[in-house]
Amino acid sequence: MNYGFIIDNRKCIGCHACTVACKAEHDVPLGVNRTWVKYIEKGAFPDARRFFSVLRCNHCDDAPCVTICPVTALFTREDGIVDFDSNRCIGCKACIQGCPYDALYIDPDRNTAAKCNFCAHRIEKRLEPPCAVVCPEHAIIAGDMDDPATEIAHLLRREAVQVRKPEKGTLPKVFYIGGDTASLSPSAAPPRYDYISSQGREPGVTPRGPARPLPIIGGNGGAATGVLSDEMWDRVRAVMGEKADRAGRVYDAGQTHQDSWGWKVSAYLWTKSIAAGLLILAPLLGGWGAGVDQGGARLASIILSLVFLTATGALLVSDLKKPSRFLWVLTRPQWRSWLTRGSYILLGFGLTALGMIAALLLDLPALWDLLAIPAILFGAGGAVYTAFLFWQAKGRDLWQSPLLPVHLLVQALVAGGAVLLMLRLFATDPHARLPVAGLPLEIWLRGALLVNAAMILMELLAIHQTADAGAAARWVRTGLRGHALVWGVFMAGHALPFILLAVPGSAATTAAAFLTLAGLALYEHLYVRAGQSVPLS
Repeated sequence: MNYGFIIDNRKCIGCHACTVACKAEHDVPLGVNRTWVKYIEKGAFPDARRFFSVLRCNHCDDAPCVTICPVTALFTREDGIVDFDSNRCIGCKACIQGCPYDALYIDPDRNTAAKCNFCAHRIEKRLEPPCAVVCPEHAIIAGDMDDPATEIAHLLRREAVQVRKPEKGTLPKVFYIGGDTASLSPSAAPPRYDYISSQGREPGVTPRGPARPLPIIGGNGGAATGVLSDEMWDRVRAVMGEKADRAGRVYDAGQTHQDSWGWKVSAYLWTKSIAAGLLILAPLLGGWGAGVDQGGARLASIILSLVFLTATGALLVSDLKKPSRFLWVLTRPQWRSWLTRGSYILLGFGLTALGMIAALLLDLPALWDLLAIPAILFGAGGAVYTAFLFWQAKGRDLWQSPLLPVHLLVQALVAGGAVLLMLRLFATDPHARLPVAGLPLEIWLRGALLVNAAMILMELLAIHQTADAGAAARWVRTGLRGHALVWGVFMAGHALPFILLAVPGSAATTAAAFLTLAGLALYEHLYVRAGQSVPLS
C-alpha cells in the first residue's frame, strides 16, 4: 500500500469545506491548519483569473521531517502515511524547518508538532479522509496508489500531474491536476496588499496601527509594491513561459512559520561557537604538549568553555515547547537526526573538558596529552554539527550552503580567540603575547577575522543554487538589515577590531575582542532570520 492525494484544480472552487472538515475531525485550534486553501489572481481586469490550491502535508516517500526529528515523533507507516506521535514530541520545531511545504505547526494547546496525518484512524477502518468526503466538486481524491483498481491510480495513469518543489527530492505524494506554477510556487505569487485577507507583517514585528506589508523578496531593494520586480518576473517566465501573467496572492489562511527558530537559536549558535573555540584553542596555547600552563590561561579557557557550553544547553532546552522532555533526545534517540548526534557530541565535549580540567588541577600531564586531540575533535564537532542539522532543514535553502561547516569552524576560532584576549586582562602580565600555535594571539585573530569576513561575503554574494537561497541572501542585504550587516557586522565586528588589534595596549585589544563577539552575535541573528525569510507555501 502507498497512500496519496490528488487535488484536481480544474474542479476546486475554493469553498474551504476541506479546511473546515479537517478542523472538525481533529479539533484543530484557531490560527493553525492541517489543510488550507490559497487563492492567487493573475492578469488584470477584465482578463483576471483566480486559481485555488489546496495545501497540506505531502506524505513524502523521503520525508525530511522524519529524518530531522530527534525522538521519532514523526514516522512513516507501512502504508506510506507520514504520521506523528504527540506523546513523543519535545517541541524542538526542527520538523517545521525540515518541511519544504510548510505543512507542520506547533499546536498551541498541546505545545507539540502536528500536521495532516491522512486521517490514519479512518484509513484503518477503510474510510476516506473527511476532506475528500466533504468536497462538493470531488476535487480531492485519496487512495492507495499501488492498487490499480483505485480512482487515484487511474488518474495518475491518465492525467498529467504536478507536485510541489520536486527539486527537493522528497518524492511528495500530493499530486495536482491542472496545477498552476504560480499557485504552487510561493515566490511566484507575492501578496497583493490591496486585499485585507492578504495583508502581511514583517516577521518578528508587532505593528502599531495598520498592518505593514511584507517586502517583496528580491530585485530593486525589495520594495513593497505588491508585484514582483522585473528581475524576478524574468525568472518566473523562464519556468512558466513568455505568456506568464503577473500573479498575486489574495488569500492565504495557511501557516506563518517565519522565525520559528528565533533569538534563542541565534544565541545558541553564538555561545556554542565560543565554547567550541575555547576548547579547540586550549591545547594550542603556549605550544603543544603538557608544559607549564600559560599563567592559568589553559585552565581558564576550558572552564569558560564549559560555562558557555552550559549556556548553550540552557538555550536549547528553553527553546523547546516541551522542555521537561529534553532528556528524551539522549534516552529515545533517532540516530539519523543531527539534533540527536549533536547532543551526543556536546555530551562528549563536556566530559572531555572535565577530564582536561582534572589533568591541570591534579598535575597529570599524561592525561592532558591523552585528551588534547579528542578535545580539538570534540570542539570542532561541536562547532560544525549545526551545519549538518541545517542541511537537514530542507525548507530553508540558504542553510544548504556547502560552505557552512567550514564557516562555523572559522566562527568558533574567531569567538574563542576573542574571549582569550579578554582573559589576558586577568593574567599576571596582561601585555604578554599569548601564543597560539606559535603565533601571537593578536596576529592569529586578525587572520581569522579576514577569513571570516571573506566567508560571509561568499555566503551572501555568491551565485546561489536556488532562487529562494538568493532571495534569502538579498533579504539580509536590504533595508535596515543591510545597514546592520555593513555597519554592525563588517565595520564594527571585523574592520574596527582588525585595526585595534594592531594598536598596543590592553584597552584596544579588549575593545577589539568585545566588538568581534558583538559582530558575530549580530551575524548569527541575521543568518538565522534570513534562512526563514522566504515563504514556503
